Amino acid sequence: MAPDFTGKDQDGNIINLSDYKGKKLVLYFYPKDNTPGCTAEACDLRDNYNRFEAAGYKILGVSKDSGKSHKGFIEKFNLPFPLISDTEATIIKAYDAWGRKKFMGREFDGILRKTFVIGENGVIEDIIEKVETKAHSAQLLK
Repeated sequence: MAPDFTGKDQDGNIINLSDYKGKKLVLYFYPKDNTPGCTAEACDLRDNYNRFEAAGYKILGVSKDSGKSHKGFIEKFNLPFPLISDTEATIIKAYDAWGRKKFMGREFDGILRKTFVIGENGVIEDIIEKVETKAHSAQLLK
């Protein structure tokens, strides 16, 4: 079963996992708004949004960025799906998307880029841990 969660989106609306009961959900975790990889991933999902909707999927992104940052990111790239601000990393940790990372020779703890496909009954159907940011939709819509 997918861990239950409650969070606020870019507009301050409360979003719960239960809001998606009876629907299929692509829940993706990403490190930071407006960075090259995260922008490529979000835009790839945006560009294929109609295909996800046609297949019955909703999309929801999660990062530690503030609601204000999310709002700007959504407006700048015309993203058609909500982004949850998880500043305390509660949802991120519940989905085991927090851990040790390496970047430019440095090791640190941070958000691991991961995507969960959750079925209508709340069961995790797939987990993608090696996300291809520029072709993430193809990984999901295979």
